[in-house]
Amino acid sequence: MQQKLFIDGQWHFPVQGGVFPVVNPATEEVIHQAPAGTAADIDLAVSAARRAFDTGPWPRMSGRERAGYLRAMAERITQRKEELARLEVLDNGKPLPEAIWDIEDTAGCFSFYANLAEELDERPEEAVALADARFTSKVLREPVGVAGAIIPWNYPLLMASWKVAPALAAGCTMILKPSELTPLTALELGVIAEEVGLPAGVLNIVTGLGGDAGQPLSEHSGVDKLAFTGSVPTGAKIMAAAARDIKNVSLELGGKSPFLVFADSDIEKAVEWIMFGIFWNQGQVCSATSRILVEETLYPALMQRLIQEAAKIRIGDGLDEATLLGPLVSSGQYQKIIAMIEQAREHGATVAYGGKRPEQHQIGYFLEPTILTDMAEDSIIWREEVFGPVVCVKTFRDEADAIRMANDSRFGLAAAVMSADEARCERVARALRAGIVWINCSQPTFTEAPWGGYKQSGIGRELGKWGLDNYLEVKQVTTFDQRERWGWYIK
Repeated sequence: MQQKLFIDGQWHFPVQGGVFPVVNPATEEVIHQAPAGTAADIDLAVSAARRAFDTGPWPRMSGRERAGYLRAMAERITQRKEELARLEVLDNGKPLPEAIWDIEDTAGCFSFYANLAEELDERPEEAVALADARFTSKVLREPVGVAGAIIPWNYPLLMASWKVAPALAAGCTMILKPSELTPLTALELGVIAEEVGLPAGVLNIVTGLGGDAGQPLSEHSGVDKLAFTGSVPTGAKIMAAAARDIKNVSLELGGKSPFLVFADSDIEKAVEWIMFGIFWNQGQVCSATSRILVEETLYPALMQRLIQEAAKIRIGDGLDEATLLGPLVSSGQYQKIIAMIEQAREHGATVAYGGKRPEQHQIGYFLEPTILTDMAEDSIIWREEVFGPVVCVKTFRDEADAIRMANDSRFGLAAAVMSADEARCERVARALRAGIVWINCSQPTFTEAPWGGYKQSGIGRELGKWGLDNYLEVKQVTTFDQRERWGWYIK
Protein backbone atom coordinates (compact mmCIF):
# COMPACT_ATOMS: atom_id res chain seq x y z
CA MET A 1 0.00 0.00 0.00
CA GLN A 2 1.47 3.30 -1.11
CA GLN A 3 2.49 5.95 1.42
CA LYS A 4 3.35 8.70 -1.05
CA LEU A 5 1.60 10.81 -3.68
CA PHE A 6 2.30 10.34 -7.39
CA ILE A 7 3.27 13.72 -8.86
CA ASP A 8 5.31 14.49 -11.99
CA GLY A 9 6.23 10.84 -12.47
CA GLN A 10 7.70 10.49 -8.97
CA TRP A 11 6.54 9.52 -5.48
CA HIS A 12 6.44 12.30 -2.90
CA PHE A 13 5.47 12.53 0.74
CA PRO A 14 2.75 15.18 1.21
CA VAL A 15 4.16 18.67 1.72
CA GLN A 16 2.64 18.84 5.19
CA GLY A 17 3.50 15.21 5.94
CA GLY A 18 -0.03 14.26 6.99
CA VAL A 19 -1.82 10.93 6.78
CA PHE A 20 -5.39 9.72 7.23
CA PRO A 21 -6.74 6.30 8.20
CA VAL A 22 -8.19 3.81 5.74
CA VAL A 23 -10.71 1.51 7.45
CA ASN A 24 -11.83 -1.98 6.46
CA PRO A 25 -15.64 -1.67 6.70
CA ALA A 26 -16.06 -5.38 7.44
CA THR A 27 -13.84 -5.32 10.55
CA GLU A 28 -13.72 -1.59 11.44
CA GLU A 29 -9.92 -1.96 11.61
CA VAL A 30 -7.51 0.66 10.29
CA ILE A 31 -5.62 -1.10 7.51
CA HIS A 32 -3.48 1.77 6.24
CA GLN A 33 -2.41 5.35 6.82
CA ALA A 34 -2.76 7.03 3.43
CA PRO A 35 -0.89 10.20 2.42
CA ALA A 36 -2.97 13.31 3.10
CA GLY A 37 -2.45 15.76 0.27
CA THR A 38 -3.37 19.42 0.68
CA ALA A 39 -3.53 22.55 -1.47
CA ALA A 40 0.29 22.63 -1.64
CA ASP A 41 0.35 19.17 -3.19
CA ILE A 42 -2.43 20.09 -5.60
CA ASP A 43 -0.32 23.08 -6.69
CA LEU A 44 2.61 20.77 -7.42
CA ALA A 45 0.39 18.33 -9.31
CA VAL A 46 -1.27 21.04 -11.39
CA SER A 47 2.12 22.56 -12.23
CA ALA A 48 3.39 19.17 -13.33
CA ALA A 49 0.30 18.51 -15.45
CA ARG A 50 0.52 22.01 -16.91
CA ARG A 51 4.15 21.52 -17.98
CA ALA A 52 3.37 18.10 -19.40
CA PHE A 53 0.55 19.55 -21.48
CA ASP A 54 2.11 22.86 -22.54
CA THR A 55 5.62 21.65 -23.37
CA GLY A 56 5.66 17.87 -22.98
CA PRO A 57 5.27 15.19 -25.61
CA TRP A 58 1.89 13.75 -24.60
CA PRO A 59 -0.59 16.01 -26.47
CA ARG A 60 1.79 16.09 -29.45
CA MET A 61 1.94 12.32 -29.80
CA SER A 62 -0.18 10.55 -32.36
CA GLY A 63 -3.26 8.77 -31.08
CA ARG A 64 -1.56 5.51 -31.92
CA GLU A 65 1.37 6.34 -29.64
CA ARG A 66 -0.94 7.22 -26.75
CA ALA A 67 -2.90 4.04 -27.40
CA GLY A 68 0.25 2.01 -26.80
CA TYR A 69 0.49 3.35 -23.24
CA LEU A 70 -3.22 2.79 -22.58
CA ARG A 71 -3.02 -0.81 -23.75
CA ALA A 72 0.05 -1.39 -21.60
CA MET A 73 -1.87 -0.06 -18.59
CA ALA A 74 -4.81 -2.35 -19.43
CA GLU A 75 -2.47 -5.33 -19.63
CA ARG A 76 -0.84 -4.51 -16.31
CA ILE A 77 -4.24 -4.07 -14.63
CA THR A 78 -5.27 -7.48 -15.95
CA GLN A 79 -2.05 -9.05 -14.66
CA ARG A 80 -2.72 -7.64 -11.18
CA LYS A 81 -6.47 -8.30 -11.24
CA GLU A 82 -6.69 -10.48 -8.13
CA GLU A 83 -4.46 -8.20 -6.06
CA LEU A 84 -6.28 -5.03 -7.08
CA ALA A 85 -9.66 -6.65 -6.45
CA ARG A 86 -8.63 -7.62 -2.92
CA LEU A 87 -7.55 -4.05 -2.22
CA GLU A 88 -10.99 -2.90 -3.37
CA VAL A 89 -12.64 -5.34 -0.96
CA LEU A 90 -10.45 -4.20 1.93
CA ASP A 91 -11.31 -0.51 1.71
CA ASN A 92 -14.76 -0.68 0.03
CA GLY A 93 -16.30 -3.87 1.41
CA LYS A 94 -17.87 -5.22 -1.78
CA PRO A 95 -17.84 -8.99 -2.44
CA LEU A 96 -14.68 -10.21 -4.14
CA PRO A 97 -16.40 -11.51 -7.31
CA GLU A 98 -17.90 -8.04 -7.84
CA ALA A 99 -14.50 -6.44 -7.28
CA ILE A 100 -12.89 -8.76 -9.83
CA TRP A 101 -15.64 -7.85 -12.27
CA ASP A 102 -14.86 -4.17 -11.67
CA ILE A 103 -11.14 -4.63 -12.32
CA GLU A 104 -11.85 -6.51 -15.53
CA ASP A 105 -14.09 -3.65 -16.64
CA THR A 106 -11.33 -1.20 -15.71
CA ALA A 107 -8.86 -2.94 -18.01
CA GLY A 108 -11.52 -3.03 -20.72
CA CYS A 109 -12.07 0.71 -20.36
CA PHE A 110 -8.39 1.45 -21.00
CA SER A 111 -8.42 -0.86 -24.02
CA PHE A 112 -11.58 0.73 -25.42
CA TYR A 113 -10.14 4.24 -25.25
CA ALA A 114 -6.89 3.04 -26.75
CA ASN A 115 -8.95 2.14 -29.82
CA LEU A 116 -10.62 5.56 -29.84
CA ALA A 117 -7.23 7.26 -29.52
CA GLU A 118 -6.18 5.54 -32.73
CA GLU A 119 -9.38 6.63 -34.41
CA LEU A 120 -8.40 10.25 -33.75
CA ASP A 121 -5.54 9.69 -36.21
CA GLU A 122 -7.93 8.30 -38.80
CA ARG A 123 -10.14 11.40 -38.74
CA PRO A 124 -7.90 14.28 -37.64
CA GLU A 125 -10.12 16.86 -39.30
CA GLU A 126 -13.59 17.24 -40.74
CA ALA A 127 -14.46 19.38 -43.74
CA VAL A 128 -17.32 21.85 -43.37
CA ALA A 129 -19.44 22.86 -46.38
CA LEU A 130 -19.80 26.65 -46.64
CA ALA A 131 -22.24 28.82 -48.54
CA ASP A 132 -19.43 31.10 -49.84
CA ALA A 133 -17.13 29.25 -52.26
CA ARG A 134 -14.29 31.72 -51.62
CA PHE A 135 -13.73 30.07 -48.23
CA THR A 136 -12.87 26.56 -47.10
CA SER A 137 -13.38 25.41 -43.54
CA LYS A 138 -12.46 22.44 -41.42
CA VAL A 139 -12.97 21.33 -37.84
CA LEU A 140 -10.16 20.04 -35.64
CA ARG A 141 -10.58 18.25 -32.33
CA GLU A 142 -7.89 19.02 -29.78
CA PRO A 143 -7.35 18.08 -26.12
CA VAL A 144 -8.99 20.39 -23.58
CA GLY A 145 -5.79 20.69 -21.55
CA VAL A 146 -5.25 19.92 -17.87
CA ALA A 147 -8.11 17.92 -16.37
CA GLY A 148 -8.97 17.44 -12.74
CA ALA A 149 -10.95 14.34 -11.76
CA ILE A 150 -12.65 13.74 -8.41
CA ILE A 151 -14.01 10.23 -8.05
CA PRO A 152 -16.29 8.44 -5.55
CA TRP A 153 -15.79 5.43 -3.31
CA ASN A 154 -18.33 2.97 -4.68
CA TYR A 155 -16.25 1.80 -7.67
CA PRO A 156 -12.80 3.20 -6.85
CA LEU A 157 -10.61 2.03 -9.72
CA LEU A 158 -13.38 1.65 -12.27
CA MET A 159 -14.61 5.22 -11.75
CA ALA A 160 -11.01 6.41 -12.09
CA SER A 161 -10.72 4.63 -15.43
CA TRP A 162 -13.91 6.29 -16.71
CA LYS A 163 -12.09 9.61 -16.46
CA VAL A 164 -8.39 8.81 -16.79
CA ALA A 165 -8.66 6.60 -19.89
CA PRO A 166 -10.61 9.04 -22.13
CA ALA A 167 -8.63 12.05 -20.87
CA LEU A 168 -5.31 10.41 -21.72
CA ALA A 169 -6.66 9.10 -25.03
CA ALA A 170 -7.61 12.66 -26.00
CA GLY A 171 -4.13 13.98 -25.14
CA CYS A 172 -5.01 15.70 -21.88
CA THR A 173 -2.98 15.54 -18.71
CA MET A 174 -4.71 14.86 -15.41
CA ILE A 175 -4.79 15.23 -11.65
CA LEU A 176 -6.79 12.42 -10.05
CA LYS A 177 -8.23 12.89 -6.57
CA PRO A 178 -9.83 9.68 -5.23
CA SER A 179 -12.22 9.43 -2.31
CA GLU A 180 -10.56 9.47 1.08
CA LEU A 181 -12.60 6.37 1.95
CA THR A 182 -11.11 4.24 -0.83
CA PRO A 183 -7.71 5.57 -1.98
CA LEU A 184 -5.76 2.33 -2.25
CA THR A 185 -6.25 1.25 -5.86
CA ALA A 186 -6.00 4.80 -7.22
CA LEU A 187 -2.48 4.99 -5.84
CA GLU A 188 -1.72 1.64 -7.46
CA LEU A 189 -2.74 3.22 -10.78
CA GLY A 190 0.24 5.51 -10.24
CA VAL A 191 2.47 2.44 -9.86
CA ILE A 192 1.10 1.10 -13.14
CA ALA A 193 1.63 4.43 -14.90
CA GLU A 194 5.23 4.42 -13.71
CA GLU A 195 5.76 0.81 -14.81
CA VAL A 196 4.55 1.43 -18.37
CA GLY A 197 6.69 4.57 -18.69
CA LEU A 198 3.90 7.15 -18.92
CA PRO A 199 5.64 10.54 -19.40
CA ALA A 200 6.11 12.60 -16.25
CA GLY A 201 3.19 14.82 -15.32
CA VAL A 202 0.65 13.15 -17.58
CA LEU A 203 -1.11 11.44 -14.65
CA ASN A 204 -0.81 12.78 -11.12
CA ILE A 205 -2.57 11.22 -8.13
CA VAL A 206 -3.22 13.15 -4.93
CA THR A 207 -5.07 11.48 -2.07
CA GLY A 208 -6.52 13.52 0.77
CA LEU A 209 -9.68 14.81 2.38
CA GLY A 210 -12.26 16.59 0.26
CA GLY A 211 -11.82 20.02 1.80
CA ASP A 212 -8.04 19.76 1.84
CA ALA A 213 -7.40 18.36 -1.66
CA GLY A 214 -10.66 18.14 -3.61
CA GLN A 215 -11.70 21.73 -3.10
CA PRO A 216 -8.28 23.21 -4.03
CA LEU A 217 -8.33 21.09 -7.18
CA SER A 218 -11.81 22.27 -8.20
CA GLU A 219 -10.84 25.90 -7.56
CA HIS A 220 -7.39 25.84 -9.18
CA SER A 221 -6.93 28.32 -12.01
CA GLY A 222 -4.41 26.03 -13.74
CA VAL A 223 -7.07 23.38 -14.40
CA ASP A 224 -8.97 23.59 -17.70
CA LYS A 225 -11.59 20.90 -17.12
CA LEU A 226 -13.23 19.26 -14.08
CA ALA A 227 -14.87 15.85 -14.03
CA PHE A 228 -16.74 14.71 -10.94
CA THR A 229 -18.84 11.76 -9.86
CA GLY A 230 -20.65 11.97 -6.55
CA SER A 231 -23.47 13.67 -4.69
CA VAL A 232 -25.62 16.55 -5.91
CA PRO A 233 -24.54 18.96 -3.11
CA THR A 234 -20.84 18.39 -3.83
CA GLY A 235 -21.44 18.59 -7.57
CA ALA A 236 -23.13 21.97 -7.08
CA LYS A 237 -20.08 23.23 -5.15
CA ILE A 238 -17.73 22.03 -7.88
CA MET A 239 -19.88 23.66 -10.55
CA ALA A 240 -19.82 26.94 -8.60
CA ALA A 241 -16.04 26.75 -8.21
CA ALA A 242 -15.62 26.04 -11.92
CA ALA A 243 -17.76 29.06 -12.78
CA ARG A 244 -15.08 31.43 -11.49
CA ASP A 245 -12.78 30.53 -14.38
CA ILE A 246 -15.51 29.26 -16.74
CA LYS A 247 -14.02 25.76 -16.63
CA ASN A 248 -15.35 22.93 -18.72
CA VAL A 249 -17.32 20.66 -16.36
CA SER A 250 -18.86 17.20 -16.54
CA LEU A 251 -20.87 15.95 -13.57
CA GLU A 252 -22.29 12.49 -12.91
CA LEU A 253 -24.43 12.93 -9.82
CA GLY A 254 -27.06 11.10 -7.81
CA GLY A 255 -30.18 9.23 -8.73
CA LYS A 256 -33.43 7.81 -7.43
CA SER A 257 -34.10 5.49 -10.32
CA PRO A 258 -37.55 3.92 -10.85
CA PHE A 259 -38.20 0.35 -11.99
CA LEU A 260 -41.67 -0.07 -13.56
CA VAL A 261 -42.98 -3.65 -13.41
CA PHE A 262 -46.16 -4.35 -15.37
CA ALA A 263 -48.60 -7.15 -14.55
CA ASP A 264 -47.62 -9.25 -17.58
CA SER A 265 -44.01 -9.55 -16.34
CA ASP A 266 -42.44 -12.86 -15.34
CA ILE A 267 -42.32 -12.63 -11.52
CA GLU A 268 -39.14 -14.68 -11.15
CA LYS A 269 -37.25 -12.53 -13.65
CA ALA A 270 -38.66 -9.36 -12.12
CA VAL A 271 -37.50 -10.36 -8.63
CA GLU A 272 -34.03 -11.26 -9.89
CA TRP A 273 -33.56 -7.91 -11.62
CA ILE A 274 -35.09 -5.94 -8.76
CA MET A 275 -32.62 -7.52 -6.33
CA PHE A 276 -29.64 -7.00 -8.61
CA GLY A 277 -30.73 -3.42 -9.25
CA ILE A 278 -30.70 -2.50 -5.54
CA PHE A 279 -28.57 -5.01 -3.61
CA TRP A 280 -25.58 -5.25 -5.99
CA ASN A 281 -22.63 -3.39 -4.45
CA GLN A 282 -24.73 -3.00 -1.27
CA GLY A 283 -26.99 -0.60 -3.15
CA GLN A 284 -24.15 1.91 -3.24
CA VAL A 285 -24.77 2.66 -6.91
CA CYS A 286 -25.81 6.05 -8.28
CA SER A 287 -28.13 4.39 -10.81
CA ALA A 288 -29.62 1.84 -8.36
CA THR A 289 -33.28 1.18 -9.13
CA SER A 290 -34.41 2.00 -5.61
CA ARG A 291 -38.04 2.92 -6.44
CA ILE A 292 -40.04 -0.11 -7.55
CA LEU A 293 -43.40 0.68 -9.18
CA VAL A 294 -45.55 -2.45 -9.52
CA GLU A 295 -48.90 -2.75 -11.27
CA GLU A 296 -51.56 -3.31 -8.60
CA THR A 297 -52.64 -6.80 -9.67
CA LEU A 298 -49.08 -8.14 -9.56
CA TYR A 299 -48.09 -6.51 -6.26
CA PRO A 300 -49.09 -9.22 -3.71
CA ALA A 301 -47.38 -12.09 -5.52
CA LEU A 302 -44.27 -10.08 -6.36
CA MET A 303 -43.84 -8.83 -2.80
CA GLN A 304 -44.10 -12.36 -1.42
CA ARG A 305 -41.36 -13.62 -3.75
CA LEU A 306 -39.17 -10.55 -3.25
CA ILE A 307 -39.17 -10.98 0.54
CA GLN A 308 -38.51 -14.72 0.24
CA GLU A 309 -35.49 -14.17 -2.00
CA ALA A 310 -34.10 -11.21 -0.03
CA ALA A 311 -34.04 -13.44 3.07
CA LYS A 312 -31.68 -15.83 1.26
CA ILE A 313 -28.97 -13.23 0.60
CA ARG A 314 -25.74 -14.16 2.37
CA ILE A 315 -24.30 -11.18 4.29
CA GLY A 316 -20.63 -11.12 5.25
CA ASP A 317 -17.05 -10.06 4.66
CA GLY A 318 -16.40 -9.47 0.98
CA LEU A 319 -13.45 -11.85 1.07
CA ASP A 320 -15.79 -14.73 2.01
CA GLU A 321 -16.62 -16.44 -1.28
CA ALA A 322 -20.21 -17.08 -0.15
CA THR A 323 -20.96 -13.39 0.45
CA LEU A 324 -23.48 -11.60 -1.76
CA LEU A 325 -23.93 -8.48 0.39
CA GLY A 326 -20.92 -6.91 2.06
CA PRO A 327 -20.75 -4.03 4.54
CA LEU A 328 -21.52 -0.42 3.79
CA VAL A 329 -18.41 1.61 3.08
CA SER A 330 -18.14 3.57 6.34
CA SER A 331 -19.61 4.26 9.76
CA GLY A 332 -20.98 7.57 8.46
CA GLN A 333 -22.79 5.88 5.58
CA TYR A 334 -24.20 3.22 7.92
CA GLN A 335 -25.50 5.78 10.43
CA LYS A 336 -27.05 7.91 7.69
CA ILE A 337 -28.99 5.01 6.22
CA ILE A 338 -30.18 3.69 9.59
CA ALA A 339 -31.46 7.20 10.38
CA MET A 340 -33.33 7.37 7.04
CA ILE A 341 -35.00 4.00 7.67
CA GLU A 342 -36.08 5.03 11.17
CA GLN A 343 -37.42 8.35 9.90
CA ALA A 344 -39.41 6.52 7.21
CA ARG A 345 -40.84 4.17 9.81
CA GLU A 346 -41.83 7.09 12.04
CA HIS A 347 -43.65 8.69 9.11
CA GLY A 348 -45.76 5.65 8.32
CA ALA A 349 -43.63 3.43 6.09
CA THR A 350 -43.67 -0.31 6.70
CA VAL A 351 -40.41 -2.25 6.87
CA ALA A 352 -41.48 -5.38 5.01
CA TYR A 353 -38.06 -6.94 5.42
CA GLY A 354 -34.69 -6.05 6.97
CA GLY A 355 -33.92 -2.54 8.16
CA LYS A 356 -31.38 -3.37 10.84
CA ARG A 357 -27.93 -4.77 11.56
CA PRO A 358 -27.74 -8.57 11.09
CA GLU A 359 -27.51 -10.33 14.45
CA GLN A 360 -24.44 -12.31 13.41
CA HIS A 361 -22.49 -9.16 12.43
CA GLN A 362 -22.07 -6.90 15.44
CA ILE A 363 -18.73 -5.62 14.11
CA GLY A 364 -18.55 -3.97 10.71
CA TYR A 365 -20.96 -1.66 8.89
CA PHE A 366 -23.45 -4.35 7.90
CA LEU A 367 -27.10 -3.76 7.06
CA GLU A 368 -29.75 -6.28 6.08
CA PRO A 369 -31.28 -5.95 2.61
CA THR A 370 -34.25 -3.71 3.32
CA ILE A 371 -37.67 -3.53 1.65
CA LEU A 372 -40.03 -0.66 2.48
CA THR A 373 -43.69 -0.19 1.58
CA ASP A 374 -46.57 2.18 2.41
CA MET A 375 -44.48 5.35 2.15
CA ALA A 376 -46.06 8.54 0.84
CA GLU A 377 -45.00 9.91 -2.54
CA ASP A 378 -43.70 13.06 -0.84
CA SER A 379 -41.68 11.18 1.80
CA ILE A 380 -37.93 11.60 2.01
CA ILE A 381 -37.25 7.88 1.67
CA TRP A 382 -39.21 7.81 -1.62
CA ARG A 383 -37.73 10.97 -3.08
CA GLU A 384 -34.11 11.14 -1.87
CA GLU A 385 -31.11 8.95 -2.62
CA VAL A 386 -30.32 6.46 0.15
CA PHE A 387 -27.21 4.89 -1.43
CA GLY A 388 -27.58 1.61 0.36
CA PRO A 389 -29.46 -1.73 0.16
CA VAL A 390 -32.85 -0.11 0.69
CA VAL A 391 -35.67 -0.42 -1.84
CA CYS A 392 -39.09 1.28 -1.76
CA VAL A 393 -42.07 -0.45 -3.38
CA LYS A 394 -45.35 1.22 -4.44
CA THR A 395 -48.18 0.29 -6.77
CA PHE A 396 -49.55 2.00 -9.88
CA ARG A 397 -52.90 1.75 -11.63
CA ASP A 398 -52.01 1.98 -15.30
CA GLU A 399 -49.27 3.04 -17.71
CA ALA A 400 -49.95 6.76 -17.41
CA ASP A 401 -49.91 6.55 -13.62
CA ALA A 402 -46.61 4.65 -13.70
CA ILE A 403 -44.93 7.20 -15.96
CA ARG A 404 -46.18 10.09 -13.84
CA MET A 405 -44.82 8.54 -10.63
CA ALA A 406 -41.51 7.60 -12.25
CA ASN A 407 -40.89 11.09 -13.64
CA ASP A 408 -41.93 12.86 -10.44
CA SER A 409 -38.33 13.29 -9.23
CA ARG A 410 -35.58 15.88 -9.29
CA PHE A 411 -33.27 13.09 -10.49
CA GLY A 412 -33.06 11.56 -13.94
CA LEU A 413 -30.06 9.28 -14.11
CA ALA A 414 -31.61 5.92 -14.92
CA ALA A 415 -34.88 3.97 -15.09
CA ALA A 416 -36.05 0.48 -15.96
CA VAL A 417 -39.24 -1.03 -17.35
CA MET A 418 -40.33 -4.67 -17.43
CA SER A 419 -43.20 -6.08 -19.49
CA ALA A 420 -43.88 -8.87 -21.95
CA ASP A 421 -45.33 -6.24 -24.30
CA GLU A 422 -42.39 -4.99 -26.40
CA ALA A 423 -44.33 -2.05 -27.83
CA ARG A 424 -45.24 -0.87 -24.32
CA CYS A 425 -41.62 -1.17 -23.19
CA GLU A 426 -40.46 1.02 -26.07
CA ARG A 427 -43.25 3.52 -25.50
CA VAL A 428 -42.54 3.80 -21.78
CA ALA A 429 -38.78 4.00 -22.33
CA ARG A 430 -39.28 7.08 -24.51
CA ALA A 431 -41.59 8.66 -21.94
CA LEU A 432 -39.19 8.25 -19.01
CA ARG A 433 -37.09 11.35 -18.28
CA ALA A 434 -33.76 9.65 -17.66
CA GLY A 435 -30.42 9.44 -19.41
CA ILE A 436 -30.30 5.63 -19.18
CA VAL A 437 -33.30 3.31 -19.60
CA TRP A 438 -33.15 -0.47 -19.27
CA ILE A 439 -35.82 -2.75 -20.72
CA ASN A 440 -36.43 -6.07 -18.93
CA CYS A 441 -33.23 -5.67 -16.91
CA SER A 442 -31.52 -3.26 -14.50
CA GLN A 443 -27.97 -1.93 -14.20
CA PRO A 444 -26.05 -3.46 -17.13
CA THR A 445 -23.33 -0.95 -17.96
CA PHE A 446 -21.18 -1.04 -21.07
CA THR A 447 -18.11 1.02 -21.88
CA GLU A 448 -19.39 1.52 -25.41
CA ALA A 449 -22.67 3.24 -24.41
CA PRO A 450 -23.21 6.76 -23.01
CA TRP A 451 -23.64 7.22 -19.26
CA GLY A 452 -25.20 10.26 -17.62
CA GLY A 453 -28.47 11.80 -16.55
CA TYR A 454 -31.18 14.40 -16.91
CA LYS A 455 -32.17 17.08 -14.41
CA GLN A 456 -30.11 17.12 -11.19
CA SER A 457 -28.41 13.86 -12.06
CA GLY A 458 -25.66 15.70 -13.89
CA ILE A 459 -24.20 17.38 -16.94
CA GLY A 460 -22.58 15.63 -19.88
CA ARG A 461 -22.03 11.97 -20.68
CA GLU A 462 -19.26 9.54 -19.86
CA LEU A 463 -18.25 6.32 -21.62
CA GLY A 464 -18.37 5.52 -25.31
CA LYS A 465 -17.31 8.13 -27.83
CA TRP A 466 -19.18 10.65 -25.68
CA GLY A 467 -16.67 10.13 -22.88
CA LEU A 468 -13.82 11.02 -25.23
CA ASP A 469 -15.68 14.14 -26.38
CA ASN A 470 -15.61 15.38 -22.75
CA TYR A 471 -11.88 15.93 -23.13
CA LEU A 472 -11.78 17.40 -26.63
CA GLU A 473 -12.22 20.97 -27.82
CA VAL A 474 -13.67 21.71 -31.26
CA LYS A 475 -11.68 24.22 -33.31
CA GLN A 476 -12.84 25.84 -36.55
CA VAL A 477 -10.12 26.66 -39.10
CA THR A 478 -11.38 28.74 -42.06
CA THR A 479 -9.23 29.81 -45.04
CA PHE A 480 -9.88 32.50 -47.64
CA ASP A 481 -8.86 31.86 -51.24
CA GLN A 482 -6.28 34.59 -51.90
CA ARG A 483 -7.09 34.53 -55.61
CA GLU A 484 -10.42 36.08 -54.71
CA ARG A 485 -11.22 39.62 -53.57
CA TRP A 486 -13.01 40.44 -50.32
CA GLY A 487 -13.86 43.97 -51.24
CA TRP A 488 -14.99 45.48 -47.96
CA TYR A 489 -13.35 48.84 -48.55
CA ILE A 490 -10.76 48.09 -51.27
CA LYS A 491 -12.68 48.22 -54.53
